[in-house]
Amino acid sequence: MKQVLNFDHVSFQRGEKTILYDINWQVKPQENWAILGLNGAGKTTLLKMIHGDIWPSNGKLTVLDHLFGQTNIPQLRRKIGWVSNALQDWLHPGDLVEQIVLSGKFASIGLYERYTAAELQEACNLLTRLGGEKFLGKTYRMLSQGERQLTLIARAMMAQPELLILDEPCNGLDLFARQRLLQKISTIAQLPQSPALLLVSHYTEELLPCFTNLLLLKKGEIYATGSRQQLLTAPVLTDFYTKPIEIVSDDPRRIIVYPK
Repeated sequence: MKQVLNFDHVSFQRGEKTILYDINWQVKPQENWAILGLNGAGKTTLLKMIHGDIWPSNGKLTVLDHLFGQTNIPQLRRKIGWVSNALQDWLHPGDLVEQIVLSGKFASIGLYERYTAAELQEACNLLTRLGGEKFLGKTYRMLSQGERQLTLIARAMMAQPELLILDEPCNGLDLFARQRLLQKISTIAQLPQSPALLLVSHYTEELLPCFTNLLLLKKGEIYATGSRQQLLTAPVLTDFYTKPIEIVSDDPRRIIVYPK
């Protein structure tokens, strides 16, 4: 069976410091995973490796059946949607929103390849379906933070990715903008040909019911993988965070974790 991700004893070192230790992890098509971990756990390094920005120091990494070292990384990136605040530092703020969405088709920052009027219209249609019709014709710098995040999701979906990475997508959003964005993510998860979703967040209330699988990352190592029912419990999370926590929920599909 085709695999979206296969980490086979993967480690990553920067200088003499080891950031990730002996990662073994598999993701299958249309599986949705959430990654939890404190600052410094190695989450960003893990995502950069999946995206091909850095390579394993040891072990084998296969992304969408492409083994690193035996594949064309720029071509592979066209199959991976990426939503991250880090992208906002690279995008050209003077570009029109629809141009930024279209750039996702080529996995590029800016448009450097020839494109057709039909492709540009496709970008406009996609943004409209996601609720961003009012952004059309505006430059990226004119958008609010929530509008920018929605634009990044449209950009990520432009190439019909097989894997969609959501790196703290709600960071910097107010209560209502966050809920609107989570609703869009939920809609994507329900598509018949939905990509596998990979969400990184510090907040368990952002883990929508569609994220049925969890990876707990601690100090560069996998602490646990399993279902949300298995891992989103007070005993497990207290041990994971090494501090007492309290779980609050009035909805079994969403939980909130507080320090106790």
